[in-house]
Amino acid sequence: MIKFIFLFITLSGLLFSANVNTERRIYQHILHALYPHKESIAIWSDDQNKKDILQNIPKVKLVKTPQQADFVLLHKKKGIDTKGLIFVTDYHLLKYYDKDAIGGFYWQKGRPNILFLKQNLKKHHIKLPADMQEYVEDTL
Repeated sequence: MIKFIFLFITLSGLLFSANVNTERRIYQHILHALYPHKESIAIWSDDQNKKDILQNIPKVKLVKTPQQADFVLLHKKKGIDTKGLIFVTDYHLLKYYDKDAIGGFYWQKGRPNILFLKQNLKKHHIKLPADMQEYVEDTL
């Protein structure tokens, strides 16, 4: 029985680590697509787990307030005042910020979902590379 519990804990840790690495690679790809020529990207997030993931991405500089950020990654908060690009980690939050957020990345049924809102990309004069076009949607 102890072997089974140890195996379960070990496998759970490996799966969590794989998800974290996948998430880090996805954010790195998104940030490179949004800021291809920027040397340093100021990022603020309302979630410590997201900060931990983002801090290991090259070019990322975590800032203390959303007003200082180029990119604001929201996990829970509503009503954030920022001039930075808003990106969310929850579909319901994306619906809340549908006029402001450029998109979102969230997990659904164990799979990563990436979504960019066409009208908000246009508002910020953002043109995503060809490999990201499949994630651009007209509406939610």
